[in-house]
This record gives sequence, C-alpha cells and structure tokens, in this order.
Amino acid sequence: MKGPRANSILVVDDDPVAANLLVEVLCRDGYAAIATERGDDAIAAARNRAFDAALVDLRMPDMDGLQVLKTLRQIQPDLPVIILTAFADMATAVRAIDMGAIDYLSKPFRMEEIRAVLQRILKDQRLARHDRGKSADAAAAPEFLIGASPPMIAVYKLIAKLANLDSTVLIGGETGTGKEQVARAIHLSGNRRALPFATIDCTSLPETLFESELFGHERGAFTGAHAARRGIFETAGAGTCFLDEIGELPPQLQPKLLRAIQERAVRRVGGTATIPIRARIITATNRDLAKMVRDGQFREDLFYRLNVVTITLPRLRDRREDIPPLAEHFVGRFATRNAKQAPRLSPGALEALSAYHWPGNVRQLENVIERTLALTGYGTVLAEDLPPEIRESEPCGSNAMAGTMADEAPSTLKALSDHHVLDVLSRAGGNKSQAARILGIDRRTLYRILERTATTGGDGPG
Repeated sequence: MKGPRANSILVVDDDPVAANLLVEVLCRDGYAAIATERGDDAIAAARNRAFDAALVDLRMPDMDGLQVLKTLRQIQPDLPVIILTAFADMATAVRAIDMGAIDYLSKPFRMEEIRAVLQRILKDQRLARHDRGKSADAAAAPEFLIGASPPMIAVYKLIAKLANLDSTVLIGGETGTGKEQVARAIHLSGNRRALPFATIDCTSLPETLFESELFGHERGAFTGAHAARRGIFETAGAGTCFLDEIGELPPQLQPKLLRAIQERAVRRVGGTATIPIRARIITATNRDLAKMVRDGQFREDLFYRLNVVTITLPRLRDRREDIPPLAEHFVGRFATRNAKQAPRLSPGALEALSAYHWPGNVRQLENVIERTLALTGYGTVLAEDLPPEIRESEPCGSNAMAGTMADEAPSTLKALSDHHVLDVLSRAGGNKSQAARILGIDRRTLYRILERTATTGGDGPG
C-alpha cells in the first residue's frame, strides 16, 4: 500500500543557496518540495501541478513576490502563500496579507518558524482569508512603526490580520511605544480608513465630564450644558473609537462602558433615546489590566470584553536595531518641517543612540532628535551634540572601535570621538579639508569639534 501523499511545497527565491537549503530541509521533513529562482518559472510550475503551500521571496529581479503571490492566487485560489523577505516593514506586511498571503516571515529565516507555520496552515487548507478588494498602498506606516526587528514584524502581522475585523483590540505597552500609532495603523489599513478615527484620553478629563465625553449629553443635562453634544461613540460613526489609557477609567464608569459595548448602544446624559454604536472599539493602556482585575481595580467582565485581541508593543531597548532608522526618520521629518537639508547622523551619534536604554521609548527618541537639531543646527550630528545622558551611556555590543586605539585611549564616547578626529587630522598633515573628507563631515562641523577640544584641553595639530 502507498502511504499518504506528501504535501507539495513550492519554494520561490532568486538566491539559489537559500532556495536549495529550504528544499533540502523540507524534503528531509517529509515534504515534496521543489525550488524555482524566477517568478515566471514558479507560475509555470503552478499551472502544471497543484501545490499545498508556497514560500515566496519578496524581492526578485524579474517579478517581485507580490506579483507572484497575485498570479498564484489566480491560478490556485486556495494555495496558502508565505512571503519571505529581508526588507520588512509594516506597509509591505499589510499589502502582502491584504493580497492573500497567509503569513509574512523575515529573513534570515528560522527553520523552526517556517516549520511551525507550514504545520499550522496545512492542518486546514481552507482557513478563512480576507479578500479586502482594496490596495493598502494608502495606509502610510505611522512613524513609531518604523523598523524591521522581529518584535515589530509580529506587530505588523497582527495589524494586517486585524485591519478589516470588528473585534475589540487592546493595545499594551510602556508609555511612548506608539500605542495610538498602532490603533491608527489598524484603522488606516482596513476598510474603515475613510471614516472617522475618534480618540479620547482617559487621563485628560475630569471625572465629572467623562460620561458626557463618552456618551454625549442633551441640552440642559447639567450646569453649563447649553447645547446638545455628541459623545465619542457618535463622533466615530462607523469608523474607529480609540480609548487611550483605559486603565484610568473611573470605577463608576466601567459598568456603563461595559453595558454600552454589550448592547452596542449608548444613551446621552440627560437623554432617553438609544443611539446605536457602529464604531470598532480599540483601547490602549500602559498598565497591567490583568493585575488590576486581581486587585479589584478593574472589572473582570469589562477586561474580557476589551481583551478580545491583544497587541503588546515592544520597548525601544528591546528592538535596538530599529533605533538608527527611527532616528534618521525623525531627522528627515524635522529638517523638512524647518525647510532645511537633512543632516547626517555620524556613526558615533548612531552608536550612542543605540547604546542608550530609552526609558521614554520612541517618544523620547523623537524629542532628543528635535532638541539636538534645534541646538546644533543642521550640519553633521556628532555624538557630542547629543544630550549628556545619551552620549555618556556605555556603548553596547562590540568594542572593535575601541580596540583599534592604544591602551591609554579615552574611554568615554565623547573623548573617543575627539581622539579619532584629532588622529585623522594629524594623519592628514593638519589639512582640515582633507580630514573633513576622510571623516565624512563638513569643514564647519570639523571646526566646531576643534574649537570644543581646544576649550576642553584637547591636544591637536595647529
């Protein structure tokens, strides 16, 4: 008797080493895997035989992975396609899943991750997929969602999968990690993007006005209510209602919010008419709501109503590889705002930024970049231009740069940078123009460094 048919996997990657490695491992795992290095070859293979899954590289010279994905879905509509890419960002993740990709994995890929995804999707080839029918090109990635670290890839994938659902979402994470940005990304990535995004900060209103802000009020409902007013649920319409810092919601309002969510309707303060809720509800908090429930500070039934799907945002210090692109993004944004040419962040500045622990997360990084540009102008940004708490942090990772110096080389990042500049100037025979070219900075920045080292007792060529 013949055994069960092996699942057939199509691998599409223009890197023959990566493609052959995948095929070798998958065949060893019991799959019937074949590889193609071109998109048109993959499409030809799909026209000739049925596959149970496809692993498709995003960037290929003849036809990119999204084009291959689109054509494969036309040929084999039920084929689960997994996109593989070394160039991960939220917009591409949203677009890939919007076009029907079942998952989105970043390179260098981990075989255990690919195995887990394949095992999951092959258990049920008929997993429901969302045919959104609209391109996600209009969904710009919010600036806090820049980066391609594994934690952010996981967030992008959740955003893409949730964009067109009505499920209530709870977004957790420390202050400054970008919780509102994620809520906006969910809104902008789905079919509600043209509808209102109404937001309320649960910490910013006095308790006496909170119910009015949530549910609205009728004229004369209380002193000062000179006209009727819509609450946030009415304002949102069929769009998105975002309740920020939901953990601060007063205890006496929690049952009222719970009832509104359960009944999908509100009643204005002082009114009798029932107004239906059509908005999708997203909440966020920097507090541990589960612990608050255990401590009796937050209603358990409301917690479960809000916690249908949870997105937990990583701290910036847990995704350090995203710090340079975030910093460069903020530099470009502030330069554009002030009609200036964007300055260059020196390697030393990027090293100092990446070494810092960022208790205020992305919001603190944004503020540091704005402050630095405001005080130093728009030449090359050096490590010593950064605030003291940033530049005096111990660098993380390799000490390769320090290892190139003599044993008596300075240990602080600022002193190390000065030492390097003076050394380059000395090797250039005191020629400041040549030294500036070697260092990759302009002469004005070099003069600024030399003036500072002179006032702090540094020795250098005359």
